[in-house]
Amino acid sequence: MSQPYSIGTVGTPWTTQEKQHWLQAQSIKRSYRDNVISKITELKKTFTVEQYGSLNYSERIFDLFAIKSPNWDITKPVALVTGGVHGYETSGVHGALEFIEKFGQHYSQSFNLLVLPCLSPWGYETINRWNPHTIDPNRSFYHDSPAQESQMAANYLAQYDKNILCHIDLHETTDTDNSEFRPALAARDGVVNHNWNIPDGFYLVGHTQKPQADFQKAIIEEVAKITHIAPADEQGKLIGVPIEQFGVINYDGTKLGLCMGVTNAPFVSTTEAYPDSAVATPQLCIDGQVAAIKGALNYLIKTPL
Repeated sequence: MSQPYSIGTVGTPWTTQEKQHWLQAQSIKRSYRDNVISKITELKKTFTVEQYGSLNYSERIFDLFAIKSPNWDITKPVALVTGGVHGYETSGVHGALEFIEKFGQHYSQSFNLLVLPCLSPWGYETINRWNPHTIDPNRSFYHDSPAQESQMAANYLAQYDKNILCHIDLHETTDTDNSEFRPALAARDGVVNHNWNIPDGFYLVGHTQKPQADFQKAIIEEVAKITHIAPADEQGKLIGVPIEQFGVINYDGTKLGLCMGVTNAPFVSTTEAYPDSAVATPQLCIDGQVAAIKGALNYLIKTPL
C-alpha cells in the first residue's frame, strides 16, 4: 500500500475541483510534433499516411495519424499495431514507428500493415497515463467511450475490422505505475490503493477469450533474443495475475475496455516492456517492441490458419 496521494481526501472520490487541480499540475515535457509527427512525415515517402482525427485540449490541436502499407491489397489480411494508448509508455510509440520504418516494406508483402503509433499525444507530451479529463484511454474502448482517443481510434478501425487478423498493442509497465499512476487512480476513485509487484522484464498480456498460447509463445521467443523476459513472482503471478505460460498472462480485453479488445482479430497481444530495469535502455525497449511485432507476424506467416 502506498502513501495517500497529494490531491483529494482519502476515501472520497474526486470532484471536478480535484480533477482540475490535477490537470493544472501537469506540464509539457516533450514534443509530439518534434518526436512523433516528424517521423510520420518522413514515412510518407514510403507509406500511406491518413489522419483519422484531431484532439482539442487546452486550445491545442493534436492530429492523429495511421500509417498503412503503400499498396493496399484487399486479398491480404490486416496486421494492426497500436502504440501510445498510454502516452507515457515511450517504447510503444517509438517501437511502432521503428517497426514500420525498418520492416514495413518486408511485411507488407504478406499483410496490409496498419499502424497507429500514438493514440494519446497529450499523454505523450505530459508523460501521463490519463488524458486531461483523468480518463484512462486503455480502459475506454467501448460504446460511447468517454475518451476521445479511444473513440476516434475505434471509429477509424471499424472499417477494417472484418479483415484484421492480428493486433499487437505496445505498452510498458514502469516503476511510476506504483509511485504515481496507481495512487492517483485510487485517489480519483476514493478507494484504497494496493501496489503490485513490477515485473523485471518484458511480458505479454493475451486475451482470455482468444488466448492463442502458441502465438504468444512465438512472440516471447522472438523478444527473448533481444531482452530478458520477466519471471513470475514468488506467487507465480505477474502484476497480480497468474501466469499462463512463461512471460504471459491473460486479461479479458473486451470486458475491461482494453485497446486489444477493440477489434475482432483472432490473434491479439498486449506487450509490456520494463524501461526501469537495471539492464534496460530506451533503445533496448524499442527493440523488444519491434521484436514482438516481428515474432507475431512471423508466426502467422509460417502457421497454416
